[in-house]
Amino acid sequence: MGLAQLSILVQSNNELSIFGVASDHQSRSIRTQQSTFRRSMSRTILITGASSGLGLAFLKHYALEDGNSSIVALDASPVPADTYDTLKSSNVKFIQTDVTSSAQVASLAAQLCNKPIDLLVHCAGIRGLVPAIVKEKRDVAAAETLDVMDHLTFTKTFEVNTWGTFNIVTSFLPNLRLSPDAKVAILSSRMGSVSANKAGGGYAYRASKAALNAVVKSFVLDVPEITFLLLHPGRVETKLVEWKEEGAVSPEESLQDCLKVMEGLTKEDSGRLVDRFGVDIPW
Repeated sequence: MGLAQLSILVQSNNELSIFGVASDHQSRSIRTQQSTFRRSMSRTILITGASSGLGLAFLKHYALEDGNSSIVALDASPVPADTYDTLKSSNVKFIQTDVTSSAQVASLAAQLCNKPIDLLVHCAGIRGLVPAIVKEKRDVAAAETLDVMDHLTFTKTFEVNTWGTFNIVTSFLPNLRLSPDAKVAILSSRMGSVSANKAGGGYAYRASKAALNAVVKSFVLDVPEITFLLLHPGRVETKLVEWKEEGAVSPEESLQDCLKVMEGLTKEDSGRLVDRFGVDIPW
C-alpha cells in the first residue's frame, strides 16, 4: 500500500445484511445471524488507503454494489488504470492526497464541511520494513529485526500507521458527529497485541499498531457517540510487500469476512480489537 492513501466518499441506497453479536463476554464474536433491511437514507462512507490491497477491494465493493453511489476518492498516487476504467461510470471522482499531511487532509475536510459521514474505513498503512534489507534478502522477518531496524524506518512507520490514523479521524470528527450512528473501522493487526507477541521482531510495525490501538482506545473514551472498531484482516496479499507472503489470503477473501463484522458492529462493540471473523484479540 505504501504511501498511496486513497479515500472514498460513498452515498448509497441499498439493501444490506445486518449481523447479530454473540453475547458471551469471554468469547463473544460478531456473528453472521443475517437479516436484511432497506436503508431509508443514503450512506456516506470515507475510506483511506484504497489504492491497493484491502482498501482497493473496499472501493470496488462500495462503488459496484447495488444502489445509487457518489464516490470521491483520494490517493497520493494514481489508482490503477484498469480500476479507473471499471469505475468511472459509477460517478467516481479522484483527488490526490496523503493521510500524513495535515494541510492536505484539512483541505479535504473543508470541502466536506457540513457533510455527514456515516462510516469511516481506515485502511492506510505501511509494513515497517527496512528497504535495503527487503531489496537484498526479500525476506519480511529479516527486514524488521533488532539488528537491522533503523530510525528512518521506525519513525516513518509511526508517521503513517499511528499519526495518519489520528490525523484522519480527528479531521473528520465534525462530519462523523453529524451522523446519527457513525462508525469507524480501523485496520489494525494482531502484531499490535502485546500479549500475543510470542516471536519478537517486527519492531516498527508492532509498535506502530500497538500505539494505534492505544490512540483508538482514547477515541472510544473521548468520543463515545461514535462507534470504533479495531479490525485485524488477517495476513492479506497486498503491496505492503512486493511478493506474496506464505499463508496470505486474497484481499477479496478477507473483504467478505470484514464486511460481515463491520455490518454487525453495534455501540456495545466500540473499542474492541477483533479478527476478520469477529473474534476478540487480547491486548
